[in-house]
Amino acid sequence: MKYYSTNKQAPLATLHEAVVKGLAPDKGLYMPEFIKKLPQQFFENIENLSLQEIGLEIAKTLFDEDIEEKALENIVYDALSFDIPIVNVEKNIYSLELFHGPTLAFKDVGARFMARLLQYFVRQDGKENLNVLVATSGDTGSAVANGFLGVEGIHVYILYPKGKVSKIQESQFTTLGQNITAIEVDGVFDDCQALVKKAFIDNELNGHMKLTSANSINVARFLPQSFYYFYAYAQLKKLGALDIDDRKKETSNFVVCVPSGNFGNICAGLFGYKMGLPVKRYIAANNANDIFYNYLKTGIYEPKPSKQTLANAMDVGDPSNFARIYDLFDGDYNKITNLINGATYNDNQIKETMIKCFKHTNYILDPHGACAYRALKESIKEDEVGIFLETAHPAKFKEKVDAIIDYDIDIPKRLAKFMKGNKQSIKMPNNFEAFKEYLLTC
Repeated sequence: MKYYSTNKQAPLATLHEAVVKGLAPDKGLYMPEFIKKLPQQFFENIENLSLQEIGLEIAKTLFDEDIEEKALENIVYDALSFDIPIVNVEKNIYSLELFHGPTLAFKDVGARFMARLLQYFVRQDGKENLNVLVATSGDTGSAVANGFLGVEGIHVYILYPKGKVSKIQESQFTTLGQNITAIEVDGVFDDCQALVKKAFIDNELNGHMKLTSANSINVARFLPQSFYYFYAYAQLKKLGALDIDDRKKETSNFVVCVPSGNFGNICAGLFGYKMGLPVKRYIAANNANDIFYNYLKTGIYEPKPSKQTLANAMDVGDPSNFARIYDLFDGDYNKITNLINGATYNDNQIKETMIKCFKHTNYILDPHGACAYRALKESIKEDEVGIFLETAHPAKFKEKVDAIIDYDIDIPKRLAKFMKGNKQSIKMPNNFEAFKEYLLTC
């Protein structure tokens, strides 16, 4: 399988090259040349398969030409060493709980897969060290840091916006040490992401050190996220919740709602659709950063400076993966809007949703999941069954969530352990030259 750039100006790359480079030389994002359909037999038996078995089947479809079979199996089974259950919140609405991994966030899936795949490629390359640059608005940092912690031959630099991630999230990547360096940028997430992208195309930096990214701009980070969409479908099918047409061998009532920031998550779901996952439609739930929502309404994509909100991991004003979504549907606005709906909510609406959901269902939403839950609830039809992605454990936002729903959330032991560590971070101005100068000394 070869990978091309969304900007169409860079040479084709192998999976190895695409993963290690992260960003294409023409500043575009890598995309596979084609997407294989999964066999019908896979869907007929999917409800009897485990998460790891489903993940391996999809990984083979995506990567089997580029990774040795046993190595790929080891990567998948090691990365997916936890469950991702669905929970029935209310009639025909289910939560896909993506917070049962080591850092209690959905990014554990992609980060753990990528860490193991990169280590596989680093070992092939010999002793040359690899440096991972990653920008985070919250959960990416913790997932990547813990996924790569102690991995030989790889050093991770995590850039995060000062004062704009929760204290618990911050503790998950600033207290680790070893091969993890946290860089506290005086700016917003988009500034952190811009610093990372500039580093990838700086010739002097790339001559000094081998760089790659662990953000969803990297194909090894976002593609594995497609695994859990298939697993959600399998669980719904096992429960008998879906309307299966025996003649067409597909469902017509499966709806998926995704809280969306940098759009890697929903992009992975769309890849699943292209691989044959029978989804009727997707809903992209936004907070006040409504760039994609406005695109769906007008056909005009207009990036804006990000706004700080209660759902901080979605505070993205120029989502990188829009380029992939646009490319996936050949830039056809009608194709995109026929499959994807949008919704947008301000902080007051998010709070209101969290309170109502807890009061009426006893289910605790985090602010990001609240956006998706509300968007699904407001648009789902009587004959549809929907899942919304609950992307992080609400305890990661304990102070906010406790105050909103007037409840004392228990902090899981894994989170409490991070909070006992000492913060270690490098303070950095929002200035590429300062960032570059720092990296040149590393």
